[in-house]
Amino acid sequence: MATAAEYVSTDEHGVMRVGQTRVMLDSVLASFVEGCSAETIVQQYPSLSLEEVYGAIAFYLGNRETVDAYLDRQDAVWSRAREAVNRSASPVVARLRTAAVRAGIGRP
Repeated sequence: MATAAEYVSTDEHGVMRVGQTRVMLDSVLASFVEGCSAETIVQQYPSLSLEEVYGAIAFYLGNRETVDAYLDRQDAVWSRAREAVNRSASPVVARLRTAAVRAGIGRP
């Protein structure tokens, strides 16, 4: 009897990865939610096989609550990282951001 392949693993930092690659599950799911086909996702992430992409999507669909909670945690991590970068921006970056806001192309 064959055992099921492990299509999603969690690394030492708690990040869900597709198969044995460094591709984050978040990335594959973002493409999937945007309507990309599994074939298109493979084109976007050539280190993944079609089987791994379908497996990752099936994992998400079968474990939606767990994955959604993980994605919420990831969103919080990225938000904190963006805030830290914004707080420690160099004077040049700060001037550019201010100029972009004044020009109506940036956000405050």
